[in-house]
Amino acid sequence: MTKNKIKSSSYLFPRPVVLIGANISGKPNFEPLAYVSSVEDKPPLISIASYETHFTNIGIKENGTFSVNTPSEEIIVGTDYCGIVSGKEADKSEVFDVFYGELKTAPMIIKAPLNLECKVIKTLAIKDITGGEIGHELFIGEIVNAYAEEEYLTEGAPDISKINTFTYAMKQYWKVGKPLAKAWEVGKKLMTD
Repeated sequence: MTKNKIKSSSYLFPRPVVLIGANISGKPNFEPLAYVSSVEDKPPLISIASYETHFTNIGIKENGTFSVNTPSEEIIVGTDYCGIVSGKEADKSEVFDVFYGELKTAPMIIKAPLNLECKVIKTLAIKDITGGEIGHELFIGEIVNAYAEEEYLTEGAPDISKINTFTYAMKQYWKVGKPLAKAWEVGKKLMTD
């Protein structure tokens, strides 16, 4: 078997699609992102990376808050639209019906199955190995509150099989698959007595 050398890129599959919400001058704005990651569970931390020129970054820095909204297939058109147009040129405040939680400045999408309300605890300008600017900002947020309707929960926790979300790769959206194997169980097949 021969491994082919391919173009270097951030090949991570699946790459979740989320809508980042931020208020800018008192109006909600949303940006779809696939550069999102869990950082820690205790305390619950999440990171998002966005080009520093993106309009949403202004609102995140203005308020020190943002929301992470997990879209379902039902809102894929609005999700994609928010990635096609910039909030600098188009008012995206009417694309989704929104609500606000405890922080009052992180707009969340009512039709999104899962909403995370975050306060910024760290902002980093991403630099290359020589110290040069890459043009991205990394925001690490503490999840202050999480919201979901009962229909998307199983035993009080978000259920991926009910959320009907999608991922992004190769300029396409992809459906999330079916369960494959039980974590921390399937590997026991290699354990010997």
